Amino acid sequence: MKPILIVYATREGHTRLVAQHIAEFLRERRFPVELYDARDADRPRLDGFSAVLLAASLHLAKHEKEMEQFIARERRVLATLPSAFLSVSLSATAAHDSTRALEHRLQTLRELERCSERLFEKARWRPGQTEFVAGALMYTHYNPLVRWVMKRIARKEGASTDTTRDHVLTDWPALDRFVERFVASFAPELRAAG
Repeated sequence: MKPILIVYATREGHTRLVAQHIAEFLRERRFPVELYDARDADRPRLDGFSAVLLAASLHLAKHEKEMEQFIARERRVLATLPSAFLSVSLSATAAHDSTRALEHRLQTLRELERCSERLFEKARWRPGQTEFVAGALMYTHYNPLVRWVMKRIARKEGASTDTTRDHVLTDWPALDRFVERFVASFAPELRAAG
């Protein structure tokens, strides 16, 4: 089997951790994997991969520009491969939080879908699957102004305001289940082992 390519675009580094987690999850299941930072100038040849999984952080309703550029540049080959797109954000935390009102969760999910749709329309590409992944409050990586703003947002949303450390909100088992379903959609050996 050709390797699975995981491409990520991150600002504070949490989406890189998400991509690394996925890579480790797949390697433990004996799938060959390659990681690629969308900011790197050294571009992989996509036709050498069996599938591609893209992960980009979302800030102020926009995904990282490096991911947008990567998709626009590679959209023709991407269209020929099994693909999944992971949108990583704090908003995804609210969309998946069963303690919140259903209407709030649905509204947040619609907003996340709109943000991803804007990226797909601009890049003129659509993935086979899309998933919204809860991100992290990366307080130790923010500049003072962003830290202050994020602390106010966290207080309003009921999240931690302890700025002395980072707070990972990603549901790792849910992410693993999504990756397992994605790979099973094109790799019969995983489906058989499942």
